[in-house]
Amino acid sequence: MSPNQKVAFYTLGCKLNFAETSTIGRQLFEAGFARVDFSEQADVYVINTCSVTEQANKKCRNIVSRALRNNPQGFVVVIGCYAQLKPDEIVEIPGVDLVLGAKEKFNLASYLDDLHKTEHGRAITEEIKQTREFIPSYSAGDRTRAFMKVQDGCNYFCSFCTIPLARGRSRSANVADTMVEARKLAQTEAREIVLTGVNIGDFGTTHDENFYALAAEMDKLEGIDRIRISSIEPNLLSNEIIDFVAGAKKFVPHFHIPLQSGSDDILRKMRRRYLTDLYKERVARIKEVMPNACIGVDVIVGFPGETDERFLETYNFLQELDITYLHVFTYSERPNTTAVRMDEIVPQDVRKKRNTMLRVLSEKKKRAFYESQQGFQTSALLEEEQDEGWMYGFTDNYIRVKVPFDKELINKIVAIELDAPDSECIMNAKLLNQITV
Repeated sequence: MSPNQKVAFYTLGCKLNFAETSTIGRQLFEAGFARVDFSEQADVYVINTCSVTEQANKKCRNIVSRALRNNPQGFVVVIGCYAQLKPDEIVEIPGVDLVLGAKEKFNLASYLDDLHKTEHGRAITEEIKQTREFIPSYSAGDRTRAFMKVQDGCNYFCSFCTIPLARGRSRSANVADTMVEARKLAQTEAREIVLTGVNIGDFGTTHDENFYALAAEMDKLEGIDRIRISSIEPNLLSNEIIDFVAGAKKFVPHFHIPLQSGSDDILRKMRRRYLTDLYKERVARIKEVMPNACIGVDVIVGFPGETDERFLETYNFLQELDITYLHVFTYSERPNTTAVRMDEIVPQDVRKKRNTMLRVLSEKKKRAFYESQQGFQTSALLEEEQDEGWMYGFTDNYIRVKVPFDKELINKIVAIELDAPDSECIMNAKLLNQITV
């Protein structure tokens, strides 16, 4: 590789992708590349893709075009879930030089040893069943929080999902090796770790360990103030884990629990591993031991067979549930899934209408939760972002707050009193003597 070569990254999709992009970025830095913004002229552009929606191809094409506008001679690499699923499709996109699969992406540096000798228009992927090694990853660069990948892959094969086909079987390191990575992360400026993965509740099963054992060790980690669980399946979120978080030193009262549907009939068609009664029990348990906990929910609208009656089951279930916000996804047909062959297709306009209804419900839920917290004294971890004299941050229970900007408070945990949400549902907060940690 010639000296002073530059690399730029563009990441689509989940927190897991951001953690992996950051790790690959560090690998390339160690190989001699300087990282620049994607809008700048770079020698190599790396696009880390997602496959959750049917827009993957369109998004990928657009980003490749953006890269080549910045440098028509740039070397374009595509990695990520879409790259594993559709390598031959991606390599046909004009301007794409290299496509790497789930296993190969962590060896990107070796493929870039000499760009002038690198063959263009190649797709290098192994069958996903050959991808068995767990590669630890974490994001770095954001002074406030970091995403730490503790698990990859999934054994569930829900009828709508391509993730097992894109990322392979569930796997993780053991607790001891994971803590080695956590201690590296604790040496950075990050104050908060977000534990992420495809199905993190499945952590450790191949090592005769479990997520609770990891959480118990993580709670002892020095150099980090907060630990947040990104998302965990309701059937794997045990009362033991809930009670542990309630009494933990570092784990915060914030859970994100995928539901996908409030109709038991649809949950069975989706091949989910729980029904609504269990989900309701989990939410009730959290609120019993952590009344001010924030609970986020994933939900899919427009799944085959979701009649008006079944959608209303979902709507009413969510309306009555003591939750904080929704992440609403519109079902999209994915090749090689069971659901794509199902009857009772929901028209696109109906899917869109249902999505809007749940988004409105989410906004109402979130505002009601924020208003319920008015007058509480708590703490917030403040970020570097500023806007018109304000700076922002999050409480431990995931309320976004704003206080007057003060550069001395960046990446500090400050004592605050919550006031009222503004028109954009950001909580006004009053600093209490600017006590910082």
